[in-house]
Amino acid sequence: MNNICLKLFLSFLKIGAFTFGGGWAMISIIEREIVDKHRWIEKDEFLDLLAVAQSMPGILAVNISVSVGDRLKGLKGSLAAAFGTILPSFTIILLIAMFLTPDTIKNNEIISKMFMGIRPAVVALIIAPVITTARAAKINKKTIIIPIAVALLIVSGIPYISNPIVYIILGALGGYAYYITHIFNKIS
Repeated sequence: MNNICLKLFLSFLKIGAFTFGGGWAMISIIEREIVDKHRWIEKDEFLDLLAVAQSMPGILAVNISVSVGDRLKGLKGSLAAAFGTILPSFTIILLIAMFLTPDTIKNNEIISKMFMGIRPAVVALIIAPVITTARAAKINKKTIIIPIAVALLIVSGIPYISNPIVYIILGALGGYAYYITHIFNKIS
């Protein structure tokens, strides 16, 4: 196995082992590891990979690890990063299933208190990448209305309007329209 594949595996293994709260909670940790620590990709490229990973079906953390792995080392990198991301969760769930029943977890005061303590930290881990992504996407006072409006429409529960896929498509069309307009303005 190539050295970069081993580094990808170990980096995502560490991320997967010490992150609670799912994909959004992992984003800032992944960014710190991939962009800041190893400098494998630039921040703008990370945001592009994050956008692609979010629009793909499946688990966000696995999608972003596969995207980063593919970018760095193709299929081998994708497999190494994905396996590193999945292995800790799989192992932990397997051990829990082998030794603890749902009643044991629910009735064990220590475990219940641990999960209650983790919840606020998970909220912070989810909010942090939202803020850094907004800064990197150059969201300002003029454009802040777009993510706020989309978030409100998604949580509204109104059929069709609350479907995130609609906003992914609209965002892609808007970006394409902006690009075409930008090209025509340069030509004229």
